[in-house]
Parts: sequence; C-alpha cells; structure tokens
Amino acid sequence: MIERTTSRRTRKIPAPVSAEVPSNGTVRFPSWLKRGIPSGGRKSVVESRLDRWKLHTVCKEARCPNRCECYASGRATFLIMGETCTRNCAFCGINSDAPAQLDRSEPEHLSRAVKELGLRYVVITSVTRDDLPDGGATHFAAVVHALKRQVPGIRVEVLVPDFRGNMDSVRTVIESGIDVFNHNIETVHRLYPSIRPAAQYRRSLDVLAYAAKLKPDVPVKSGIMVGLGETGTGVIDAMHDLLNAGCTILTIGQYLQPSDNQVPVTEFIAPGVFDRYAARAREMGFAAVVAGPFVRSSYRAEELYRKVKNCAENSQSADLKERRRAHGSANNVSSFESI
Repeated sequence: MIERTTSRRTRKIPAPVSAEVPSNGTVRFPSWLKRGIPSGGRKSVVESRLDRWKLHTVCKEARCPNRCECYASGRATFLIMGETCTRNCAFCGINSDAPAQLDRSEPEHLSRAVKELGLRYVVITSVTRDDLPDGGATHFAAVVHALKRQVPGIRVEVLVPDFRGNMDSVRTVIESGIDVFNHNIETVHRLYPSIRPAAQYRRSLDVLAYAAKLKPDVPVKSGIMVGLGETGTGVIDAMHDLLNAGCTILTIGQYLQPSDNQVPVTEFIAPGVFDRYAARAREMGFAAVVAGPFVRSSYRAEELYRKVKNCAENSQSADLKERRRAHGSANNVSSFESI
C-alpha cells in the first residue's frame, strides 16, 4: 500500500502493477484482468442484425474486451459514418485512412436494427470525420431523428468526436433530441501530444462545457483511460476539469492495447485504485460514476443515465449541488500524487 497525505486525511491507496513483459513479448495480465468469455445468450441475434443491416459497432472495430458480454445480453454500441477514422490516436484500434462516403441509408437501417433488437436505450458513436465540413454532426442528428421516429420512447446517448471545436456542430447534435451527450477526454492533459496528437485537451473541455450550457437538462458525460503513464494527481486534475466543464457522469477504465500497432500499456491499475477514483469523484459532486478495469464509455450506460435522472428528481440533487459548490470554492487537488 502507498500512503498519501491530503489536507483532510491520509488515504491508503493500493499500488498499481507495472505491465510485465517477458522475453517473448507477451504481456502478462494480473489476476483481476483474467475472466471467462461469455457466450450464447443473444449474441447470434445481435450479430445477425448487424450483418443484415450492414452496421458497424465500436465493440468490434475497437476490439472492446466487453464485446461478447454486451452481445450476449442483446446490446451493442453502434459505430456510424463508416469503420475508418481520419485520425490516428495512439491508443485506438480503429483503422485510420481515407474514409468512404457517408451511407445515407444508415440512419434508417440502424433504427430498424434497434427496433428488431427491442432496445430501449442505445449508445451511438462514430469515427472522427475531419473530412466533412460539419464533422458528421448532421449525420448524427439524422440517426437520432430516425431512432426517435422508429422506436417511440427510445433513449439515445451519443459519444461524439470533438468536431474540431465547431460549436455549430455540437449544437446540431445537442438539439437533435438526444438524452445524454458524451465526449471522452480519454487521458490527462500531459499525455495529449503522444496519445491524442490530433486532439486538444482544452478543446475537448470546451465542447463539453458548451453542451452543458446549451442544454442543462441533458446530462454531459466523459471518460478517462488509465494505465497510459498518467499519475494519480493527473487523473484527479482531469476530474476537476471535467466537473468545472459541467460533466455529471464519469467513466474510468483500464487501457488495454488493442494490437501491436497501438501504444503499449504502461501499468495495470489495481481495482482498489479504481475504487478510490470513484469515491473521490462522488465526493467532488459527480452524479454518476463507474470505474473499474473493464469499464468503457458505454459500460452500464443506461444505469448511469437512470441514476442521474433519479438524482435530479429527488433530494440528492441538493446534496450534489452543495458538493459541487464546495468543490468549486475549495479548488484543492487531492492526494494521489503518484500512484
């Protein structure tokens, strides 16, 4: 255990485990990252609908470790605007190249697939399309409109790129009728040049802040990966920045290298550290937090949405506002110097 002292109290934080790479180049995973692969359930149904309507999922394209679990439960995170990204982030398993033209039938096809799968909550994300004048915002809106029309009562969460800071594009998406606006900062400020060279930390925060101000009743969400070489203090700093930008939902998960083409894992973060991050985030005033080794942006998405909405409708709302006010006035970064 590593002991860190704060102005409030001393915290004991489990140490992370460095990524162990033997001579054959194969990374050895710690025990908490070893689990069985779910099968059966509705996996074949999900795959058949994806094939039928020629749809993509970030679960498959980004090599998500939760894909089998989600497919088996009848869920998937849909990836729109193709399977090729115009950027080449060091952590991402999605192909980077010149993308194809937009499929104008995609909004209709996706909404039909969602209806056939009986989904009541859906997460829509996309590749980054810097080749398009609006970054694909109009296409996002078309997908949301088709879903709302074809599946009455559907809740739609979008996970969007930064649109190169084009706030008109952000407005287009926000005003399309979405229920949750998600944009991931992915990592801490210090690592942006090496991990997200085509993105800007401040620009991502500005996108989130604009969304939060434009539609205060739409929850704003973001996510952070750990295990890329960040420090604990860096993660807490990022959490402060997200809270100040108006985020109410936070996800934190372990970075896992999709293939040899991406940056390797620097360290495996112990479950106890994730627990500390989550506890600190709740203390700061985030309405809903999920943190753990296998957590990804869309992990337990509907549950987090329900939690935020329930919180807004009962007495917890006043408590959260008080915690956020306290966070803003104190503005002191906590412990976690170098976990």
